[in-house]
Amino acid sequence: MLDDRAKLLLKALVERYIADGQPVGSRTLSRASGMDLSPATIRNVMADLEELGLIASPHTSAGRIPTAKGYRLFVDTMLTVQRDPLISPPLAPEQPQKVIANAANLLSNLSQFVGVVMAPRRTSVFRHIEFLRLSERRFLVIIVSPEGDVQNRVIFTDIDHSQSQLIEAANFLNANYAGLAMEQVRERLKGEVDALRGEIGTLMQAAVNVGSEGEAQDEVVISGERNLLSVSDFSSDMGNLRRAFDLFEQKTQILRLMDFSSQAEGVRIYIGGESQVVPFEELSIVSSPYEVDGKVVGTLGVIGPTRMPYDRMIQIVDITSKLVSNALSHRR
Repeated sequence: MLDDRAKLLLKALVERYIADGQPVGSRTLSRASGMDLSPATIRNVMADLEELGLIASPHTSAGRIPTAKGYRLFVDTMLTVQRDPLISPPLAPEQPQKVIANAANLLSNLSQFVGVVMAPRRTSVFRHIEFLRLSERRFLVIIVSPEGDVQNRVIFTDIDHSQSQLIEAANFLNANYAGLAMEQVRERLKGEVDALRGEIGTLMQAAVNVGSEGEAQDEVVISGERNLLSVSDFSSDMGNLRRAFDLFEQKTQILRLMDFSSQAEGVRIYIGGESQVVPFEELSIVSSPYEVDGKVVGTLGVIGPTRMPYDRMIQIVDITSKLVSNALSHRR
């Protein structure tokens, strides 16, 4: 258990390291803490903090830096968020996909790090469907969800279809199946396809299969990866930078993390190296779930260096989650 003096010194050390990015020595810590302590006393306290695993001493410096455990204690018990005015443009309630992309850009621009948004699960219900002939046996399927989300997919068929046949198939689907989930449409088509002209029934089956492909797929939209190039923690170590970009490229771990975050309430901070949730010590994530009509449907956040200004990131993530919720909800 830390006493008040040790807590103040740890807080000062973390804040100074976040600001400067350099190991903090006892002389610097004495000035930063504002405490009238001798260098020997500060060195003793730092030795205790290091023994507890809260700070560490890089072999190239006599100063100390926070560990993942030290960051966690700072975030959980010492972080004070100043609610300063934060200028952020509204997110226009356009197509959901555009809102998600704009939110990722907003997070990146405000934080100067990486903005990440897990898009809502695509609804399997369609409001309208169209077919467009692109070339022989190659067609574009346009599926519009009840929320106005538009999904475009190219399909290939064994036989060619005229545009009039495509219109006939689309009209049949819109008249008989609009408002149903794709799985329901597929089951009903199984029993009705024999009653339809063979080529039209096959075309419908292909369209339904395409509409179902992304049905349960979560999409992660990432913006601002290049911002990490200007962060000294990464620009000075190509290995760290490569691992970070591999993470963004694969998206699997980010998706797992964002899905995990959606089960929490409010803003959450995941510090790199403290668990398998964030696999790299150099990265931390500040995230928050967002809602549509009062129901949590996704998560968004900022990914940046562990040495990030957490108080400002909390404000940015909190405000953006509210903007996204308002833009996507139908109660406008």
